[in-house]
Amino acid sequence: MKKPLRVLVLMHPTLVPPDSLKGHTPDEINTWKTEFDVVCNLRKLGHEVRPLGVQDELNPIRVAVEEWKPEAVFNLLEEFHGLSNFDQHVVSYLELLKLAYTGCNPRGLVLARSKAITKKIAAYHRVRVPAFFLVPRGHKPRRPRRLRFPLFVKSASEESSLGIAQASIVDSDERLAERVRFIHESLETDALVEEYIEGRELYVGAIGNERVRVLPTWEMDFGRLSETGEPIATARVKHSPGYQKKHCIDIRRAEDLDPAIVRLLNRTTRRVYRMLELDGYARVDYRLTAKGELYLLEANPNPEIAEKEEFASAAAASGLGYRELLTRILTLGVTRPGPLA
Repeated sequence: MKKPLRVLVLMHPTLVPPDSLKGHTPDEINTWKTEFDVVCNLRKLGHEVRPLGVQDELNPIRVAVEEWKPEAVFNLLEEFHGLSNFDQHVVSYLELLKLAYTGCNPRGLVLARSKAITKKIAAYHRVRVPAFFLVPRGHKPRRPRRLRFPLFVKSASEESSLGIAQASIVDSDERLAERVRFIHESLETDALVEEYIEGRELYVGAIGNERVRVLPTWEMDFGRLSETGEPIATARVKHSPGYQKKHCIDIRRAEDLDPAIVRLLNRTTRRVYRMLELDGYARVDYRLTAKGELYLLEANPNPEIAEKEEFASAAAASGLGYRELLTRILTLGVTRPGPLA
Protein backbone atom coordinates (compact mmCIF):
# COMPACT_ATOMS: atom_id res chain seq x y z
CA MET A 1 0.00 0.00 0.00
CA LYS A 2 1.75 3.14 -1.26
CA LYS A 3 -0.67 5.91 -0.28
CA PRO A 4 -1.12 6.78 3.41
CA LEU A 5 -4.74 6.52 4.54
CA ARG A 6 -7.01 8.04 7.14
CA VAL A 7 -7.68 5.02 9.34
CA LEU A 8 -10.38 4.87 12.01
CA VAL A 9 -9.49 2.18 14.58
CA LEU A 10 -12.49 0.74 16.44
CA MET A 11 -12.00 -0.68 19.94
CA HIS A 12 -13.68 -0.92 23.32
CA PRO A 13 -13.60 2.47 25.13
CA THR A 14 -11.57 1.05 28.02
CA LEU A 15 -8.90 -0.16 25.58
CA VAL A 16 -8.14 3.16 23.88
CA PRO A 17 -4.35 3.24 24.37
CA PRO A 18 -2.17 6.14 25.55
CA ASP A 19 0.37 7.72 23.22
CA SER A 20 3.27 6.28 25.24
CA LEU A 21 4.01 3.29 27.47
CA LYS A 22 5.87 5.51 29.92
CA GLY A 23 4.48 5.40 33.44
CA HIS A 24 2.26 2.36 32.85
CA THR A 25 2.54 -0.96 34.67
CA PRO A 26 2.98 -4.30 32.83
CA ASP A 27 -0.56 -5.29 33.81
CA GLU A 28 -1.97 -2.08 32.34
CA ILE A 29 0.05 -2.50 29.14
CA ASN A 30 -1.09 -6.12 28.82
CA THR A 31 -4.72 -4.95 28.85
CA TRP A 32 -4.47 -2.73 25.76
CA LYS A 33 -1.28 -4.04 24.12
CA THR A 34 -3.03 -4.97 20.86
CA GLU A 35 -4.66 -1.57 20.49
CA PHE A 36 -1.38 0.19 21.30
CA ASP A 37 0.64 -1.95 18.87
CA VAL A 38 -1.82 -1.44 16.02
CA VAL A 39 -2.30 2.32 16.49
CA CYS A 40 1.40 3.01 17.08
CA ASN A 41 2.63 1.00 14.11
CA LEU A 42 -0.02 2.28 11.70
CA ARG A 43 1.16 5.78 12.55
CA LYS A 44 4.78 4.78 12.00
CA LEU A 45 3.72 3.50 8.58
CA GLY A 46 2.59 7.04 7.76
CA HIS A 47 -1.17 6.62 8.13
CA GLU A 48 -3.32 9.22 9.86
CA VAL A 49 -4.91 7.24 12.68
CA ARG A 50 -7.84 8.03 14.96
CA PRO A 51 -8.76 5.53 17.74
CA LEU A 52 -12.47 5.40 18.54
CA GLY A 53 -14.02 3.69 21.55
CA VAL A 54 -17.34 2.04 20.73
CA GLN A 55 -19.50 0.23 23.25
CA ASP A 56 -23.28 0.70 23.14
CA GLU A 57 -24.02 3.21 20.37
CA LEU A 58 -23.25 3.26 16.66
CA ASN A 59 -23.69 7.00 16.32
CA PRO A 60 -20.02 7.79 17.23
CA ILE A 61 -19.02 5.83 14.14
CA ARG A 62 -21.36 7.83 11.91
CA VAL A 63 -20.18 11.11 13.42
CA ALA A 64 -16.53 10.19 12.88
CA VAL A 65 -17.27 9.15 9.30
CA GLU A 66 -19.16 12.36 8.48
CA GLU A 67 -16.67 14.69 10.15
CA TRP A 68 -13.34 12.98 9.51
CA LYS A 69 -14.12 10.91 6.39
CA PRO A 70 -11.85 7.90 7.04
CA GLU A 71 -10.76 5.85 4.06
CA ALA A 72 -10.64 2.60 6.04
CA VAL A 73 -11.68 1.17 9.40
CA PHE A 74 -9.30 -1.09 11.32
CA ASN A 75 -11.70 -3.19 13.39
CA LEU A 76 -10.46 -4.36 16.80
CA LEU A 77 -13.90 -4.72 18.40
CA GLU A 78 -14.70 -8.10 19.93
CA GLU A 79 -18.07 -7.17 21.41
CA PHE A 80 -20.82 -4.55 21.32
CA HIS A 81 -23.22 -3.66 24.11
CA GLY A 82 -21.26 -6.11 26.26
CA LEU A 83 -22.23 -9.03 24.00
CA SER A 84 -19.61 -10.85 21.96
CA ASN A 85 -22.14 -12.12 19.41
CA PHE A 86 -23.06 -8.53 18.55
CA ASP A 87 -19.69 -7.82 16.91
CA GLN A 88 -21.04 -8.83 13.50
CA HIS A 89 -23.71 -6.12 13.74
CA VAL A 90 -21.04 -3.42 13.91
CA VAL A 91 -19.35 -4.85 10.82
CA SER A 92 -22.71 -4.98 9.05
CA TYR A 93 -23.16 -1.31 9.91
CA LEU A 94 -19.77 -0.53 8.36
CA GLU A 95 -20.95 -2.26 5.19
CA LEU A 96 -24.16 -0.22 5.19
CA LEU A 97 -22.00 2.91 5.39
CA LYS A 98 -19.97 1.51 2.48
CA LEU A 99 -16.76 1.71 4.48
CA ALA A 100 -13.76 -0.49 3.82
CA TYR A 101 -12.87 -2.42 6.98
CA THR A 102 -10.32 -4.96 8.16
CA GLY A 103 -10.97 -8.43 9.47
CA CYS A 104 -13.76 -10.86 8.82
CA ASN A 105 -17.10 -10.24 7.11
CA PRO A 106 -20.38 -10.49 9.10
CA ARG A 107 -21.36 -13.89 7.71
CA GLY A 108 -18.04 -15.46 8.65
CA LEU A 109 -18.29 -13.92 12.12
CA VAL A 110 -21.75 -15.46 12.63
CA LEU A 111 -20.70 -18.92 11.47
CA ALA A 112 -17.44 -19.03 13.43
CA ARG A 113 -18.89 -17.42 16.56
CA SER A 114 -21.10 -20.44 17.17
CA LYS A 115 -18.86 -23.36 18.07
CA ALA A 116 -21.75 -25.76 17.49
CA ILE A 117 -22.44 -24.45 13.98
CA THR A 118 -18.71 -24.59 13.23
CA LYS A 119 -18.60 -28.25 14.25
CA LYS A 120 -21.73 -29.13 12.29
CA ILE A 121 -20.37 -27.54 9.13
CA ALA A 122 -16.98 -29.20 9.68
CA ALA A 123 -18.58 -32.61 10.17
CA TYR A 124 -20.52 -32.14 6.92
CA HIS A 125 -17.24 -31.43 5.15
CA ARG A 126 -15.64 -34.49 6.82
CA VAL A 127 -13.28 -32.51 9.00
CA ARG A 128 -12.77 -34.41 12.25
CA VAL A 129 -14.26 -32.72 15.35
CA PRO A 130 -14.82 -33.94 18.92
CA ALA A 131 -18.23 -35.55 19.46
CA PHE A 132 -20.43 -32.97 21.16
CA PHE A 133 -23.89 -31.80 22.17
CA LEU A 134 -25.35 -28.38 22.94
CA VAL A 135 -27.15 -27.44 26.15
CA PRO A 136 -29.30 -24.31 25.66
CA ARG A 137 -29.67 -21.88 28.54
CA GLY A 138 -32.35 -22.95 30.97
CA HIS A 139 -31.99 -26.63 30.08
CA LYS A 140 -30.29 -29.46 31.93
CA PRO A 141 -27.72 -31.61 30.13
CA ARG A 142 -28.88 -34.97 28.80
CA ARG A 143 -25.70 -36.78 27.93
CA PRO A 144 -25.95 -39.06 24.88
CA ARG A 145 -24.82 -42.59 25.67
CA ARG A 146 -22.16 -42.42 22.99
CA LEU A 147 -20.39 -39.63 24.89
CA ARG A 148 -18.22 -40.99 27.66
CA PHE A 149 -16.23 -39.18 30.30
CA PRO A 150 -14.08 -37.19 30.56
CA LEU A 151 -16.00 -34.41 28.86
CA PHE A 152 -15.12 -30.77 28.30
CA VAL A 153 -17.65 -28.00 29.01
CA LYS A 154 -17.34 -24.48 27.61
CA SER A 155 -19.35 -21.57 26.31
CA ALA A 156 -20.88 -22.17 22.91
CA SER A 157 -20.01 -18.66 21.74
CA GLU A 158 -17.47 -16.85 23.96
CA GLU A 159 -13.81 -16.57 22.94
CA SER A 160 -10.48 -15.94 24.72
CA SER A 161 -11.06 -19.02 26.93
CA LEU A 162 -13.69 -17.13 28.90
CA GLY A 163 -15.20 -19.52 31.44
CA ILE A 164 -12.60 -22.23 30.88
CA ALA A 165 -10.82 -23.61 33.95
CA GLN A 166 -9.59 -26.96 35.24
CA ALA A 167 -13.18 -27.55 36.40
CA SER A 168 -14.24 -27.48 32.72
CA ILE A 169 -13.15 -31.12 32.47
CA VAL A 170 -15.82 -33.26 34.13
CA ASP A 171 -15.90 -36.98 34.95
CA SER A 172 -19.46 -37.53 36.15
CA ASP A 173 -23.02 -36.51 35.33
CA GLU A 174 -23.18 -34.53 38.57
CA ARG A 175 -20.11 -32.46 37.68
CA LEU A 176 -21.38 -32.09 34.13
CA ALA A 177 -24.65 -30.57 35.37
CA GLU A 178 -22.75 -28.31 37.75
CA ARG A 179 -20.41 -26.98 35.07
CA VAL A 180 -23.20 -26.47 32.54
CA ARG A 181 -25.09 -24.48 35.15
CA PHE A 182 -21.97 -22.39 35.76
CA ILE A 183 -21.69 -21.53 32.04
CA HIS A 184 -25.38 -20.68 31.81
CA GLU A 185 -25.38 -18.45 34.88
CA SER A 186 -21.98 -16.77 34.77
CA LEU A 187 -21.61 -16.22 31.03
CA GLU A 188 -25.30 -16.23 30.09
CA THR A 189 -24.64 -18.35 27.01
CA ASP A 190 -25.47 -21.85 25.83
CA ALA A 191 -23.02 -24.54 26.92
CA LEU A 192 -21.11 -26.81 24.56
CA VAL A 193 -20.21 -30.26 25.88
CA GLU A 194 -17.65 -32.24 23.90
CA GLU A 195 -15.37 -35.22 24.35
CA TYR A 196 -12.04 -34.24 25.85
CA ILE A 197 -9.23 -34.80 23.35
CA GLU A 198 -5.82 -35.48 24.86
CA GLY A 199 -2.94 -34.22 22.75
CA ARG A 200 -0.95 -31.25 21.55
CA GLU A 201 -2.76 -27.92 21.23
CA LEU A 202 -1.94 -26.32 17.88
CA TYR A 203 -2.83 -22.93 16.40
CA VAL A 204 -2.69 -22.16 12.70
CA GLY A 205 -3.12 -18.63 11.41
CA ALA A 206 -4.35 -17.77 7.94
CA ILE A 207 -4.63 -14.49 6.07
CA GLY A 208 -6.29 -13.58 2.79
CA ASN A 209 -9.52 -13.05 0.90
CA GLU A 210 -9.72 -15.12 -2.30
CA ARG A 211 -6.16 -16.42 -1.91
CA VAL A 212 -5.35 -17.73 1.56
CA ARG A 213 -1.86 -17.76 3.03
CA VAL A 214 -1.41 -20.28 5.85
CA LEU A 215 1.13 -19.33 8.52
CA PRO A 216 3.49 -21.70 10.38
CA THR A 217 1.91 -23.78 13.13
CA TRP A 218 2.24 -22.52 16.70
CA GLU A 219 1.84 -24.68 19.80
CA MET A 220 0.80 -24.10 23.39
CA ASP A 221 3.57 -25.47 25.63
CA PHE A 222 1.86 -26.05 28.98
CA GLY A 223 5.16 -26.33 30.85
CA ARG A 224 4.77 -27.63 34.40
CA LEU A 225 0.98 -27.35 34.31
CA SER A 226 0.73 -31.00 33.26
CA GLU A 227 2.18 -31.98 36.64
CA THR A 228 -0.69 -30.42 38.61
CA GLY A 229 -3.64 -30.49 36.21
CA GLU A 230 -4.85 -31.15 32.70
CA PRO A 231 -3.03 -29.25 29.92
CA ILE A 232 -5.87 -27.03 28.71
CA ALA A 233 -5.88 -23.39 27.59
CA THR A 234 -7.69 -21.76 30.48
CA ALA A 235 -8.15 -18.00 30.73
CA ARG A 236 -5.15 -17.78 33.09
CA VAL A 237 -2.98 -19.89 30.80
CA LYS A 238 -3.70 -17.54 27.91
CA HIS A 239 -3.81 -14.15 29.58
CA SER A 240 -1.94 -14.10 32.89
CA PRO A 241 1.79 -13.34 32.50
CA GLY A 242 2.38 -14.19 36.17
CA TYR A 243 0.65 -17.57 35.84
CA GLN A 244 2.54 -18.30 32.62
CA LYS A 245 5.86 -17.53 34.29
CA LYS A 246 5.02 -19.62 37.36
CA HIS A 247 4.22 -22.72 35.31
CA CYS A 248 6.75 -22.13 32.47
CA ILE A 249 3.94 -21.85 29.94
CA ASP A 250 4.88 -20.67 26.47
CA ILE A 251 3.38 -20.40 23.00
CA ARG A 252 5.98 -21.12 20.36
CA ARG A 253 6.50 -22.62 16.95
CA ALA A 254 5.51 -26.28 16.89
CA GLU A 255 8.49 -28.60 16.64
CA ASP A 256 8.94 -32.19 15.50
CA LEU A 257 5.75 -32.29 13.45
CA ASP A 258 5.65 -34.99 10.82
CA PRO A 259 5.67 -33.42 7.32
CA ALA A 260 2.42 -35.26 6.58
CA ILE A 261 0.81 -33.61 9.62
CA VAL A 262 2.05 -30.20 8.48
CA ARG A 263 0.47 -30.75 5.08
CA LEU A 264 -2.76 -31.89 6.75
CA LEU A 265 -2.80 -28.78 8.98
CA ASN A 266 -2.29 -26.48 6.01
CA ARG A 267 -4.91 -28.23 3.89
CA THR A 268 -7.47 -28.41 6.69
CA THR A 269 -6.97 -24.77 7.66
CA ARG A 270 -7.70 -23.68 4.09
CA ARG A 271 -10.81 -25.88 4.06
CA VAL A 272 -12.04 -24.45 7.36
CA TYR A 273 -11.37 -20.91 6.14
CA ARG A 274 -13.50 -21.57 3.04
CA MET A 275 -16.32 -23.58 4.60
CA LEU A 276 -16.90 -20.89 7.27
CA GLU A 277 -16.67 -18.15 4.61
CA LEU A 278 -13.92 -16.32 6.48
CA ASP A 279 -11.80 -13.55 5.03
CA GLY A 280 -9.27 -11.00 6.26
CA TYR A 281 -7.41 -13.10 8.79
CA ALA A 282 -8.24 -15.87 11.26
CA ARG A 283 -6.75 -18.49 13.54
CA VAL A 284 -7.83 -22.14 13.62
CA ASP A 285 -7.31 -24.21 16.77
CA TYR A 286 -6.66 -27.95 16.81
CA ARG A 287 -5.76 -30.88 19.04
CA LEU A 288 -3.35 -33.49 17.68
CA THR A 289 -3.46 -36.89 19.38
CA ALA A 290 -0.54 -39.24 19.91
CA LYS A 291 -1.97 -41.37 17.09
CA GLY A 292 -1.73 -38.47 14.65
CA GLU A 293 -5.47 -37.73 14.62
CA LEU A 294 -6.22 -34.05 14.02
CA TYR A 295 -9.33 -32.57 15.66
CA LEU A 296 -10.73 -29.15 14.84
CA LEU A 297 -11.62 -27.31 18.05
CA GLU A 298 -12.76 -23.94 16.75
CA ALA A 299 -12.01 -21.08 14.38
CA ASN A 300 -11.34 -17.57 15.61
CA PRO A 301 -11.94 -14.72 13.12
CA ASN A 302 -10.19 -11.48 14.06
CA PRO A 303 -7.80 -13.15 16.54
CA GLU A 304 -5.34 -11.41 18.86
CA ILE A 305 -2.75 -9.54 16.75
CA ALA A 306 -0.51 -7.89 19.33
CA GLU A 307 3.09 -7.85 18.11
CA LYS A 308 4.32 -10.48 20.57
CA GLU A 309 1.33 -12.83 20.34
CA GLU A 310 1.22 -16.06 18.34
CA PHE A 311 -0.48 -14.76 15.18
CA ALA A 312 2.05 -11.98 14.58
CA SER A 313 4.91 -14.27 15.65
CA ALA A 314 3.80 -16.90 13.14
CA ALA A 315 3.57 -14.22 10.46
CA ALA A 316 7.10 -13.06 11.30
CA ALA A 317 8.34 -16.65 11.04
CA SER A 318 6.94 -16.75 7.51
CA GLY A 319 8.78 -13.55 6.56
CA LEU A 320 5.94 -11.12 7.24
CA GLY A 321 7.14 -8.54 9.79
CA TYR A 322 4.67 -6.80 12.06
CA ARG A 323 4.26 -3.62 10.02
CA GLU A 324 4.06 -5.70 6.86
CA LEU A 325 1.36 -7.78 8.55
CA LEU A 326 -0.68 -4.69 9.44
CA THR A 327 -0.23 -3.36 5.91
CA ARG A 328 -1.40 -6.68 4.50
CA ILE A 329 -4.46 -6.73 6.77
CA LEU A 330 -5.30 -3.13 5.84
CA THR A 331 -4.83 -3.83 2.13
CA LEU A 332 -7.12 -6.87 2.31
CA GLY A 333 -9.80 -4.67 3.87
CA VAL A 334 -9.48 -1.91 1.28
CA THR A 335 -9.45 -4.33 -1.67
CA ARG A 336 -12.13 -6.72 -0.36
CA PRO A 337 -14.26 -7.99 -3.27
CA GLY A 338 -17.98 -7.40 -3.26
CA PRO A 339 -20.31 -4.40 -3.16
CA LEU A 340 -17.59 -2.14 -1.69
CA ALA A 341 -15.07 -2.92 -4.42
